[in-house]
Amino acid sequence: MIKSWMVIGAVTLLVALASNAIRPRDVKWFRQLRRPKWLTFEALIPVIWMVVFICGAWSAYMVWENNPGNTQTGWLMAFYLLVEVAIVVYSPITLWSHSLKAGTVVGSIGFVLGLLLTLMVVQISGWAALLLMPYLLWSPIGTYTTWEMDKLNQNP
Repeated sequence: MIKSWMVIGAVTLLVALASNAIRPRDVKWFRQLRRPKWLTFEALIPVIWMVVFICGAWSAYMVWENNPGNTQTGWLMAFYLLVEVAIVVYSPITLWSHSLKAGTVVGSIGFVLGLLLTLMVVQISGWAALLLMPYLLWSPIGTYTTWEMDKLNQNP
């Protein structure tokens, strides 16, 4: 029998890998952008996202195991998936469109969805909701950074 953690882990990994659907020319464009002087932690961003994804998957596992087979649990798993998709489409949308404004919008939408998910999950498990906090803390930082980069890279 397939365990819930296997399903959640596989879905999380597959969706996260989809964010790598980027073209080299778009990465080059992004690397050439000016960054705020206070952005000294850019090298840590992949590690931060890894922590966010692991915590999100662990949270989903806790919710699933709390009430397996329940219709509400199924809807919550779909909402977890929606939040993860909102997270991973940031890079392709921003890079393909060469638009930091688009990235700011996507980041903002992801935060709102993550907040809604947390408010639903806290009624089931405080620990599962707590595991969503890394995303709720990081998402505004990443979105604000994108917004600041957009201002720095405006064409007069």
